[in-house]
Amino acid sequence: MSRLRPALIIAAVVAICFANAALARHSHSDKTRSADTSAVGQYDYYLMALSWSPTFCETHPDEEEQCGHKGYGFVLHGLWPQYENGGGPQRCASATEPDRKTVAEALAFMPSKRLINHEWHTHGACTGLDPAGYFNLADRAFASLHVPPELNAPHSGLQMRADDLRSALKRANPELRDDMMSLHCSQGELVELRVCLDKNLALRSCGKRMRTGCPVAAPFSVPAAN
Repeated sequence: MSRLRPALIIAAVVAICFANAALARHSHSDKTRSADTSAVGQYDYYLMALSWSPTFCETHPDEEEQCGHKGYGFVLHGLWPQYENGGGPQRCASATEPDRKTVAEALAFMPSKRLINHEWHTHGACTGLDPAGYFNLADRAFASLHVPPELNAPHSGLQMRADDLRSALKRANPELRDDMMSLHCSQGELVELRVCLDKNLALRSCGKRMRTGCPVAAPFSVPAAN
């Protein structure tokens, strides 16, 4: 037994060293993953989502700030940081909230306090900007896209095909191309237009996994402004 004891001690010491090394590697890996997933300010471009308010109000009549015969056409749903390979950072930690002045100014193009707060926490906090800076950027982005006259809060509903809508948007925005935008429909109605912008808010081609969600050949409805 006395001859085995030193060997057992050495084996135990070696095992402890290996365990400590493995723990250190695991800890370093956790720190790396944590740093990667923070993602604040780490993105490639913006996706600007414009909601067709009349479609939204058909299913959300209780949203009094936006609906109730306010007459909105396109309103800003959000300005979302995106990766070239698809998707983007979301729900980054932030200790700040939009103040009253920022919210009041944002209501001009994003007419819902609930939406403003949601968009800040889900997307805005990941930009690396403060709330005032983010919503000022969103305001400028929204103003940079010209809405075709026929979609400027029409009082009568429209029937359009995807190519018709794209053509109208390109006439109003000569630098806009098909690969810079996507259309989204639900139950035969226009829901949203999404446009890709670089970090200086210039139009640019969209990254991967950006697909149109409206019928290619069949017409869809564009409900009248309410």
